[in-house]
Amino acid sequence: MTTPTPSVAELGHVGLRCHDVSKQLAFYTEVLGLTVTDHDERLGIWFLSARPDTEHHELLLAEGRDAPVGIKLIQQVSFRCARFEDVLGFHRRFREHDVRLDMIVSHGNAVGVYFYDPEGNRCEVYWQTGFVARQPFVEHIDIETDPEELLDTIRASVERHGATGFTEESYRAWTREQAMPADGAAAKEVRQ
Repeated sequence: MTTPTPSVAELGHVGLRCHDVSKQLAFYTEVLGLTVTDHDERLGIWFLSARPDTEHHELLLAEGRDAPVGIKLIQQVSFRCARFEDVLGFHRRFREHDVRLDMIVSHGNAVGVYFYDPEGNRCEVYWQTGFVARQPFVEHIDIETDPEELLDTIRASVERHGATGFTEESYRAWTREQAMPADGAAAKEVRQ
């Protein structure tokens, strides 16, 4: 009897340890609009979902983070939106709540707004454009542009760069910087 090769159906959830769970909980429920589906205060864990009828939890917040703020633990946690208008709405909401933004970009196949949660975890809300573009594809965009005009610009960029991918120099420099250890001495040892 042969056993079929196992395969993953999809990513189910991500768990984040927190310094201040109540502050994180307020952010993810009030700003991002996730729903608390369960919690256990004795264990210090909260389960959150954007689709509680479909997925019990997509994000778990837990007490007990012992890494200092600023330590690079997570590259990003991304939340998919059903409509471009949702991404635009989150951009407005982030500005209203003074959420620190990282970048607003076209990935060709998606439009993303990158931001930081209260503990500095880098996150993204994004909408899939339906265009095909080799990754990485990172082109900064002005999300304040008329939506139809912006989508036309993204479409044209995908027509030019979709087969090869595209990254702006500022993103390449940022990526190299993020890959370096925080300790300068350690960085020198790594390069030698």
